[in-house]
Amino acid sequence: MLLQLRPGAPAIRAASHATRRIRAPVCAQCLRQESLDVRIRSQPRAGYHSSPARASALGAAVAVAKNVVSNAISSRTSKLNTDLMGIDPLRLVSKEMKFLTGNIRKLLGSGHPSLDRAAKYYTQAEGKHMRPLIVLLMSRATHLCPKSPETHHRAASTVQYTPIPIDTSITPLSILRDNNPSTANATSASTVSAAEADSAISSETDILPSQRRLAEITELIHTASLLHDDVIDHSVSRRGSPSANLEFGNKMAVLAGDFLLGRASVALARLRNAEVVELLATVIANLVEGEFMQLKNTAADEKRPVWSEEALGYYLNKTYLKTASLISKSCRAAALLGDANAATVEAAYGYGKNLGLAFQLVDDMLDYTRSERELGKPAGADLELGLATAPLLFAWRDRPELGELVGRKFAQEGDVQRARQIVLETEGIEQTRALAEDYAEKAIECIRDFPDSEAKDGLVEMAVTTIKRKK
Repeated sequence: MLLQLRPGAPAIRAASHATRRIRAPVCAQCLRQESLDVRIRSQPRAGYHSSPARASALGAAVAVAKNVVSNAISSRTSKLNTDLMGIDPLRLVSKEMKFLTGNIRKLLGSGHPSLDRAAKYYTQAEGKHMRPLIVLLMSRATHLCPKSPETHHRAASTVQYTPIPIDTSITPLSILRDNNPSTANATSASTVSAAEADSAISSETDILPSQRRLAEITELIHTASLLHDDVIDHSVSRRGSPSANLEFGNKMAVLAGDFLLGRASVALARLRNAEVVELLATVIANLVEGEFMQLKNTAADEKRPVWSEEALGYYLNKTYLKTASLISKSCRAAALLGDANAATVEAAYGYGKNLGLAFQLVDDMLDYTRSERELGKPAGADLELGLATAPLLFAWRDRPELGELVGRKFAQEGDVQRARQIVLETEGIEQTRALAEDYAEKAIECIRDFPDSEAKDGLVEMAVTTIKRKK
């Protein structure tokens, strides 16, 4: 799957945003809406970029972050920013997030003690839980959006529609032979009772039980990818503790990751929505494809590669597969489970795709700008792994000597230090931030037509926070 970039769009968008910032707002409401769009631009950076649209889609991506110009209007955006109080996205879905880890641990129960410990290992440390948070916010934000024609038809029907509880198996349990001590004593009556309780909570928060389960599934898939990635990368720490591969060994860590994917797939099937199953199943395939692309590192697998637009395009495609795919498809799935209409479903996907790309760009930038203590993982880990991420790719364009280091994946003594120093001497970090900000702005633009709500503001805040984050 390739990331589709609309030719010239980022450069054109930058120009249009500049125009909006200069004109005076018509009223307080307009000012509030405009400030939502420009909050990202008030973050400290070297300047803003502007360049003509190019014929090549990849050329457009490069043009977005190529030339740094004056940021004289940054004071204007800062002033507008003060008129909008920040909102805490976590507070908006605190009830659901409170039970997230406990529900995930119930899904992961195993009769084998060693597997049970390994599967639940990464649920013990407090993670960011960004992905389920986004799913829950999107579920609330799309609740007020227009519904699909099928939903209207069902509402007008005289036949009462009762959804099947999300914990109800499709196949007889005796055939499944999936022993989960956490649910072994549950009867059909207690399952229905739990479902009714979920429905009661959802009526208060506009989030369906199926959407809550989707948030849990999203975190399961993400955690499984962490288990596998730590084995591949020979990691020694995760979230301030020894990594699972160090604690249990590579084999157990891999098997635990497989177990998580298996339980996620079971929970996914019980949502009984074929399109949602298809979406999240392809995420798993995307994660593997992205990892293979990362192992290759660049579009030109050569000893002395020369910088090209294809190298950046290759990186963005890999980033979509490894990071943005899960966020974008889970956002789309949340809208589908809420019976939103086609336009809302597409908007939810666009928001997740652009936010996911922005998130990873910032993550790659922090690897150069933050210490190990701040990140909670070794700083400079990407270079140690031989990875050429966005800051280095932008620096490489201006410093061709980086090609030799990229070609040998920074394997020789002193390569990592030299590459890092070159990146810091160039505008690679500033250009990475510029590209991340454009993607974050596009994410906000995708949900512009959503009805006003706290959840929508929370999604906007997530985009802003993505750019501001320090770890």
